[in-house]
Amino acid sequence: MTTIATGNDTLTRDALAVLQPGFAGTAAPDWVRRRVGEGLASVALFGRNVVSQEQVTALTDQLRAERNDLLVAIDEESGDVTRLDVHTGSAFPGNHALGAVDDPDLTRRVARELGRRLADCGVNLNWAPSADVNANPDNPVIGVRAFGADTDLVARHTAAYVRGMQSSGVAACTKHFPGHGDTNVDSHHAVPRIDVDEDILRSRELVPFRAAIEAGTQAVMSAHILVPALDPERPGTLSRRILTELLRGELGYDGLIVTDGMEMRAIAGAYGLEHGVVMAIAAGADAICVGGGLSDEGTVLKLRDALVTAVHRGELPEERLADAAARVRRLAHWTATTRRIAQAEAAPDEEIGLVAARRALRERRGAAAAPVDGPVYVATFNPVPNIAVGDVTPWGVAGELERLLPGTTSGSFSGADAGTAALAAAGDRRIVAVVRDEHRHPWMRAGLDVLLAARPDTIVVEMGIPQSPARGAVHLATHGAARVCGLAAAERIVAD
Repeated sequence: MTTIATGNDTLTRDALAVLQPGFAGTAAPDWVRRRVGEGLASVALFGRNVVSQEQVTALTDQLRAERNDLLVAIDEESGDVTRLDVHTGSAFPGNHALGAVDDPDLTRRVARELGRRLADCGVNLNWAPSADVNANPDNPVIGVRAFGADTDLVARHTAAYVRGMQSSGVAACTKHFPGHGDTNVDSHHAVPRIDVDEDILRSRELVPFRAAIEAGTQAVMSAHILVPALDPERPGTLSRRILTELLRGELGYDGLIVTDGMEMRAIAGAYGLEHGVVMAIAAGADAICVGGGLSDEGTVLKLRDALVTAVHRGELPEERLADAAARVRRLAHWTATTRRIAQAEAAPDEEIGLVAARRALRERRGAAAAPVDGPVYVATFNPVPNIAVGDVTPWGVAGELERLLPGTTSGSFSGADAGTAALAAAGDRRIVAVVRDEHRHPWMRAGLDVLLAARPDTIVVEMGIPQSPARGAVHLATHGAARVCGLAAAERIVAD
């Protein structure tokens, strides 16, 4: 590989400083440690980097041996999107469950305890919370990641989450600006478009971000979405109108602006990765999130060199790159200082996740409701997960019911014959049918129709957005698929 940068001059160090790359493995690679020594100020952890909390602590200790104030970022929304608990399911319910309870103090306590866990293993920047108003119930990528569809509810819980997370010494990163809730396209695959007028945008999408800024959010993440009312040509991440004029100028935000993952097709597919990174920094972004898919040293060097070359060619003002790098370093200093104070004040609240999940559970009992008096068959109707959630993290109630009701068995079903196959597998056992966003999947709705027609005593557990009418002998809505949400539902089934 041919590179143009020396690794020692100020311009090169600034170019490295604005990158937040990921890497492979559960220990710090030599190349990452070397680049940290040359000016890399941030790294990002993904599920592939996590085995246990103790292992993550050892990993971050390795990294900080090279730079004590290194920013270590993670996408730990909790709920359906978890990295720390990627192999078990989250110990904390997600935003939609917290919004269903609508107790901002509970949200603050959950975020504080999550932040305490992150800080204990050396993470100091969390790409959360989602401040998106889930205005489109068919949204394929936000859904239960949002606190809800009501603007004021989303705003008050976004602010509570920011305050709770940052009280632990971990910087919150409020996303996805200027709002990803009213989309029907996943920006991992293409450029979503939000066709709302500016008045709706200001009265709905921007309100939670204003609340987050007032709460002191240390970072905001941009969205790869096209909002013609603001900029008819460029998506938010690449738009000076959206990042500099609106977020910085009009909303008065002075913290770090982080991009969403730049490998996502909305950017890399439409503009090219290197060109997109240069455009993002020029538009007003300060930190480049990359590494969810491209996690090698070559990617870091290509992006570093693209930024240096853009400055030399006059495509990117050197002052803009220097300002972006300075904001990254300023946040690193904030986390180091705040963490020392938070450590002295932190008190574990280890049961708060399950407490919140139990409070979020909603039950509707039908005419065929009857107590569960023995082992059951759990039929999980399993949709294809979006990329943000991933396909590694387990979900559902099968594991918990197998523990609470010995002899319980389970199966996973999808497609046109899901209901018929589940009936055959269940035999004469009582069925617990687990669905996720039934309203978005016609095959799931049809499968449930088959089950309920043949077995009206079926218990239905909805672990997505409970948009479809409640049905079944008992209908439980968990408002998310975190492990604790499954536990809360299983407890209720056994108790009944």
